[in-house]
Parts: sequence; C-alpha cells; structure tokens
Amino acid sequence: MKLCRWGKNGYEKPGMIDSQGMLRDLSGVVTQIDQDAISPKGLAKLRKIRPESLPLIKTEPRFGVPYIGISKFVAIGLNYSDHAAEAGMPIPAEPIVFFKATTSISGPNDDIVQPKNSTKLDWEVELGVVIGTRAQYVTVEKALDHVAGYTIVNDVSERSFQLATSQWDKGKGCDTFGPIGPWLVTTDEITNPQTLEMWLDVNSDRMQTGNTRTMIFSVAQIVSHVSQYMTLLPGDIITTGTPPGVGMGMKPEPRWLKPGDVVTLGIQGLGEQRQRVVPYSGK
Repeated sequence: MKLCRWGKNGYEKPGMIDSQGMLRDLSGVVTQIDQDAISPKGLAKLRKIRPESLPLIKTEPRFGVPYIGISKFVAIGLNYSDHAAEAGMPIPAEPIVFFKATTSISGPNDDIVQPKNSTKLDWEVELGVVIGTRAQYVTVEKALDHVAGYTIVNDVSERSFQLATSQWDKGKGCDTFGPIGPWLVTTDEITNPQTLEMWLDVNSDRMQTGNTRTMIFSVAQIVSHVSQYMTLLPGDIITTGTPPGVGMGMKPEPRWLKPGDVVTLGIQGLGEQRQRVVPYSGK
C-alpha cells in the first residue's frame, strides 16, 4: 500500500494511492494515518480496502508528511562508502547515529528555508525507514519485522553548522531540513529495501545517483543497531544515509544551495519530492 496525507498544512486528510497512481480519500475509513494505522493490526485493516472503491481526488493538492506520531527522527551518517570518500572521512566501523529535530519535519514539496547565517546549504537523498512495532534489543534477523514501510527523506544539511563541532545535530535539525514523503509505502510492496534506485537533481542537473545495495550497513543492521541504544516506537523514522553527489563533495569547488534553487529527488517505488529554496523571512 501507498499511504499518504494530503491537504493544507495542519489540516491534512488521510489518503491512499491506487494502482494507477491516483490519490484516493481515506478519511471515510480512518481519521488519521498515525501509530495505530501503521501498526500490524491497522495495516491489516487497510489492506482489505480496494483503493478504487474510495473517492477519487481530482485536484492536485499538497502532500503532507505521510503519517503523524514521529517521536524520534534518527539519522545515519556516512553509510555509503563513496559518500564517505567524497566527504574526506573514513568508512565507519559501526553506524554513525545522530538526530534530526522533529521540528525540522516538513512535507515532501514544501519550501526549504535557508536559515539565518547559512552559507553552505546542502542536499542528501535518503531512504527513510518507518517503525511499525516497538523495537528494543532486536536482532538483525528480526529487525525488518518491526518496520511498517519506507519513504523518502531529504536530509537537508547546513555544513558550516554541522562541521563546526564534532556533533552534527545543529547542522541537521533546522526548520524545513526534514522533508518526508510523499508516501509511506508498506513492506508488502517494498519487500527488499536493498535494491532501490535513488536520485537527486538541482535545477534539473543530476547530482546524485545511487542504489541502496551499496549501503555499508543494511536497513536490518541499522534498525538492530539503533535498538540496542534506544527503544524505537511506532512512528519513529530512521533516515539511512546518502549516496555520493552532495554539494560538499563537488569538484573543483563545492556547490551550495541558494534561494531560487529547486531540488527534486526520488527513490524507486517511493515517489518523488520537489522543494524550492527560499530565504528566511523572519515571519
């Protein structure tokens, strides 16, 4: 299934994407796509619905974050060896775990706001893993049993903030630095998260091309590893690292985002995002 939320920011309705890629209104079945809806019981209920039986949305509304109830926005750094090389950093011996603030979360096509004093704004297409059932000290073999589905994340980054100290969070958690969506695609559709093509363009120029098969640590390894140090709750999301092609790694000079730039990105089977960069307005 492809689940989503659509409508004006703060007033989103639940939706489902049908086999033809059309948006259907799910609000007659559930009031929200939340932790209950993405639980095994909730997803089993939704799987009984034929999307074509739901009301068709004939307009092209805004897509919001595809579900609510994110208590933790966990991120993994340098999880593609060629990205680590372009960043000039060693391949990690274990997953590098950091956090993005939940206040950074935005819809998949909402504007990216360049923060005050930002000089090195960058992009990162990443696979987001959505937890469906509580995960604590899970094994690699059982880790994917705790996953509800997958989505796209643009791990927007401000490199001058990020690399000012050994802690990355302040360069990763600014408002609008966490576009998620457009869909939450359940594991019955994405049975193997390690075979997904991914890409990102800036102003129609291809910057990133990759595949999740080149991850250093697999989705199962990441979920298991993170669960050793914190309890993952339904709705928590882990964004799993980016392939090469970020602005920081451009040669001979880095390329940074600026107001007016348009970023488009996608992952096989998960849809696409599109964001315009705008300056901070103080409002």
